[in-house]
Amino acid sequence: MRFPRVLAAGLLVLAATACGSSEADSGSGTLRIGVIGSGAGNKLTRAVGFLDRRGELLPELKAAGITGIRVATFPNGPDLNQALAGGSLDIGQYGDTPALIGRGQGLPTRLLSLNSVRLDAAIVAKKDGGPASLKDLEGKRIGVQTGSYIHRYLLGALERAGVRPKEIIHMYTPAIIAALEKNAIDAGGLVSADQAAQEKKGYRSIDIASRDHPDLLGTSVTVVTEKYLAGHKDIVQVWQKAETRAAKVAKADWPGYTAYVAETGGYAPDISVKTTLKDQLPDEPFPAEGLKLLDGTKAFLVQQALVKKDYTLDSWLAPGARP
Repeated sequence: MRFPRVLAAGLLVLAATACGSSEADSGSGTLRIGVIGSGAGNKLTRAVGFLDRRGELLPELKAAGITGIRVATFPNGPDLNQALAGGSLDIGQYGDTPALIGRGQGLPTRLLSLNSVRLDAAIVAKKDGGPASLKDLEGKRIGVQTGSYIHRYLLGALERAGVRPKEIIHMYTPAIIAALEKNAIDAGGLVSADQAAQEKKGYRSIDIASRDHPDLLGTSVTVVTEKYLAGHKDIVQVWQKAETRAAKVAKADWPGYTAYVAETGGYAPDISVKTTLKDQLPDEPFPAEGLKLLDGTKAFLVQQALVKKDYTLDSWLAPGARP
């Protein structure tokens, strides 16, 4: 089943994008990294951010000639894609769906790793007369960050239920939460931390990826631009080593890591403890389960015509990224 097109802003990531560069171009020792977040304030997130907070990331990266890091935070994956395409980033860490769509539209990136797996999401209903099941979303209005892994999960869940909503609206998370409170939408797609926060307020989740559709769980990828890779071939092994070490350090200090996630994500500590799981941090760059999830997501995006031209994951890998 094909769904009506949502607002194009969330999907057409490469239209009218310049091919310029910033003052810290790929020829310098500064590595420009893009991440997703709202509370981070241009700081690294996830395990590599925790490693950086401890002052241990840059020493790992010096083997690739990196002397500094510059971070830019984006509200959504398609926005990060625009920055990658425009030449203002060297590396991006974001959800699988926008990364796959970007590559399918010709974005010149290569896949370095899967930095997170088993990322959960849910469909949360409005309180007053809200839907009680996916079937109740027939002909209704749903808010979601289009182009995100939450969007891919939402579309997959609706397709399996045979449900065609009236409208899928591109909204960032704060707008989804506000719209649910005002009954302006019938349901919204949220990541697990926001889902848990809304449930504390009395909202109900009518579908949860980990419970109802575990094969629709998301992954977060790390990509590098082909331009940066051409002049910094050592970045592949060096970055993978740093990311693997970051996961081990986070798992060894789990209370410290969950506190860091709460701080950078802007969540209450108990929410981060509940929704941040050790099995989401892989011990290797390409865990088998993550690759399976990633390939399934790509197949769905091709079927939905969100990826115009199919490609293999192997063709996307950075040279030497996977022995």
